[in-house]
Amino acid sequence: MRFWPRTLGAQLIVVTALAVLVSNVGVAVWFAVTRESENESAQTERLIDRTVSVATLLAGIPAKEREAVAHTMSGGIYHFSVGNGAIPPAPMTRAEKALADRVHAGLPSNRASAVVTVQAMTVTVTDPRMIRLRGPTARMVRITLPIVRNNYVVVDYYRPPPPPWPFQIAIAALVAIIVTSAAAAIVASRMTRPLRELAAAAAYAARGGPAHVVPEEGPDDVRRAAKAFNAMTGQVQRTMESQRQLLSAVGHDLRTPITAMRISTEFVDDAEVRDRLEKNLSELQELTEAVLDAARGFGWEQMRKIDLAALIESQCTDLEDMEKPVTWQLHDAAPFTCRPNEIRRALRNLIENAIAYGKSAHLHLDAEPHFYEIVVEDDGPGIPDADRERVFEPFVRLETSRSMETGGTGLGLTLVKAIAEGHGGSVSLENRTEGGLRARLRLPRDSA
Repeated sequence: MRFWPRTLGAQLIVVTALAVLVSNVGVAVWFAVTRESENESAQTERLIDRTVSVATLLAGIPAKEREAVAHTMSGGIYHFSVGNGAIPPAPMTRAEKALADRVHAGLPSNRASAVVTVQAMTVTVTDPRMIRLRGPTARMVRITLPIVRNNYVVVDYYRPPPPPWPFQIAIAALVAIIVTSAAAAIVASRMTRPLRELAAAAAYAARGGPAHVVPEEGPDDVRRAAKAFNAMTGQVQRTMESQRQLLSAVGHDLRTPITAMRISTEFVDDAEVRDRLEKNLSELQELTEAVLDAARGFGWEQMRKIDLAALIESQCTDLEDMEKPVTWQLHDAAPFTCRPNEIRRALRNLIENAIAYGKSAHLHLDAEPHFYEIVVEDDGPGIPDADRERVFEPFVRLETSRSMETGGTGLGLTLVKAIAEGHGGSVSLENRTEGGLRARLRLPRDSA
């Protein structure tokens, strides 16, 4: 199946061409077989008629003239000779016996007791003219039947070669394949164009772009699929917009009482209680912001073209200015169309995780023909294999103290995964052989 086309249009063309080819080959084989059978039947009838006619003619002329007459009638595919005495016995196959019975049935009624023998054989051709026509060998049928008492005639019949393959059918098959393939290409183009537009719109929507309205045209099944897709994307877009508005309202409503509570803590006289309340409010506000960011997801920022290498360098420089243990390798310009703030947030989350759990972060950018890969490595203990996928789930923290100072909110990698998938990419984690964890953020170059 390696050479089987993968697109629906190409498969339709190939299947149509193969169907026409198989049908024409079947017609050609049937034509050749039936024509061979008809030729065989006609040749047999002519052989029987000629054999009986010659035997009857020779029986009516004087014995001295029979050999000369037989020689005179010989030529082409027939050769006649006259023999004296009893007919030599010869074993016969079922087909040979059937032909002998048909020859015997054609003899006059006064020859009912005559013995007829038939032998089918392959003989060597010696006549140069016959060699040019039939080659060095030929199929021959020898019929021996009596003329009068103690006198018989031997008829050697050289079967003509089989007719050539009907090339007209092959030419007709070729023309039929070309015509039907062209027609199949037209039908396939008309049928698959809406499917291609539907697939492109679905892929764009999956990368976080605004949903496009797919033209509702083509065959009924395709038109119904396009209509269902438009209805689905419209509903999803309305749901997401409603969710965004709801989250914005919830965020505003949550920030107001948190701010009011923060102001109220200023009136608490006990310093220890006041510090504890302010710490709890800070954690609550940070958690609220993280939950809102995770719930909003991605896709609200407009796509634009940036230099991915410059974005990484600026992010690392900012963290280095904050005296964070970050190192990176310089890279040539890497033009990339994306939502820059989301990529910046995902990159910062990976770096901060590496610093928090691995004590340092080392970055480099790999540019492949079809994608960019941002690699963040640390020198920490790594992650157990069983937890490597689980850490991308919301609120999953391998640090069990549940402290905001040591474990964060548990939403950082969830956001990284959402942002990566929103750009058509992926994020993965792996333990380094020399120790530490390696995070790979892969982003396709054609994400726009």
